Order: sequence, then C-alpha cells, then structure tokens
Amino acid sequence: MTVRRAEDDLREAEKRADVEVRLLVEPSELADAQWVFDEVWPSADGSTQLPRNLMRALVHAGGYCSAAYRDGRPIGAAFGVAGRHQEDGVWHDHLHSHMAGALTPYRNQHIGTALKLHQRVWALGVGIDTIIWTFDPLVRRNARFNLIKLGADVDGFEPDFYGEMDDGINSGDATDRLFAWWHLESDRVSAAMAGELAPLDLAGLQASGRDVIEVALPEDIVDVRAADPAAAQDWRMRVRGNLQRAFADGYRIIGVADHGGYVLERTS
Repeated sequence: MTVRRAEDDLREAEKRADVEVRLLVEPSELADAQWVFDEVWPSADGSTQLPRNLMRALVHAGGYCSAAYRDGRPIGAAFGVAGRHQEDGVWHDHLHSHMAGALTPYRNQHIGTALKLHQRVWALGVGIDTIIWTFDPLVRRNARFNLIKLGADVDGFEPDFYGEMDDGINSGDATDRLFAWWHLESDRVSAAMAGELAPLDLAGLQASGRDVIEVALPEDIVDVRAADPAAAQDWRMRVRGNLQRAFADGYRIIGVADHGGYVLERTS
C-alpha cells in the first residue's frame, strides 16, 4: 500500500461523505474536535471528555487528531495516541485510535469512513502500518464497519475494559470491548478498500467442513437499551460469555454472518 493510493481512497471517501478531513494540531484547532466529542459523548456533569491541554500534549508527543468539516463546520472527529505492541518479542509502533465519531444528525453518511481513511494516510505517512482501537461487541453496525468496510482483524477481548463511564452512550452499562487491528498494508485491507469483503455464509462454511460457529448479536443494542435495559444487560452477559468461551476453545473472529452475528473459526 502506497501513501498515494491511500490518499486516492481518502479523496473518494471525502467526496462520498461530502466532507473535508483536516489534521488538527494547534489548541484553537483542537477545540473543534473537543466540541464534537463532548456532543457525541456528553458527560452527566457537563465536563469535557478530553481537556484541550491534554489533547495538545498527546498530539505533540506523536498522537493524532482530525475533524471532518462540511460547509466549514466540524461534524465529526477522531483522536489517537502513539502506542507500542509486541510481536514475536519485537516492539512495534502503532496508532491507538481512542475516539472517533460524528454528530447524531450526520451519522450513516460515510463520515466515519472518511475519518478512518484520513488516519490511514497519516499513519502510513509517518511510517506506522497498524492502527488499533476498541469497540463495543454488542454494536452490530460497528462490527460490520470494522470487519467488512475497513478490513480490520479482531484480536483481543476485555470485559469492562474502561470501567464505569458516565457519558450519554456508555452510562449504566459494562464497557466490554473487542480490539480491532487494522493492518494497513494487508491483503485483507486491500480487499476491503476494493469493496471485495462481504458478510459470510455461515451455513456454507459449515457445509464445506470448516469448524465455524456464530455468536449472535441484537439487531440494534441502542434501541434495546432504550426500550428494555434488563434485556440489554442480558445481551451483554450472553455475548460476553459466548465470546470468552469461544476464545478459550481456540476460536477467533473471522467476519460477520450474513444475518448479523460474529463468525468464529477454530484456529487451535
């Protein structure tokens, strides 16, 4: 993957989303991203999600921040910090993408794709080939976006990873998280960028002899939380238990089924 090809993909994504994604560095610029994050994840006490001085320090230390603009107004933003991970005893740099989101009226308008592809251009430009982030395993649309649209791999699961959070999305719920690993120069990502990834035919894989199982997900956990919090908690515990048992038995997530759940294959 060349930076030039990644830039071409970004321009197409920006055009489709009708946004311009800009890198933010100075405190006055970072205020735009800070405002978006506080709108998307409003705190119960009205405090900010990310103090601007902390954002400035982390960006200066090698992190990343951007915002997506439409008609000069920020409507989405992304923020990441410099990280390191170990593979076969060797330490490698990565970008940990901590927050990314769009304002509610602008969701499902491809803004998330434009933000992620901007991250990819930035990372490749500074010599980083891996971006890692966490996501709630119950949110089906995020699973499809990460695994199919972006071509990320899933490796790692932590129950209640962040502990208690008081924002408008996570308040009152455990913060279980899966870890997405976006290997920017992989064949899987190239296939995703070409639109060649699709939901998996679970029955067909099983018929072919592959040792695959499914972990079912609710159609829309946000709606379930609003209508029946007890049912949402049941889903949380069920998916947590199913994933933990599957991972312990040597399965790993390889994609999303055509009817929405995770498809896992035994690898050991």
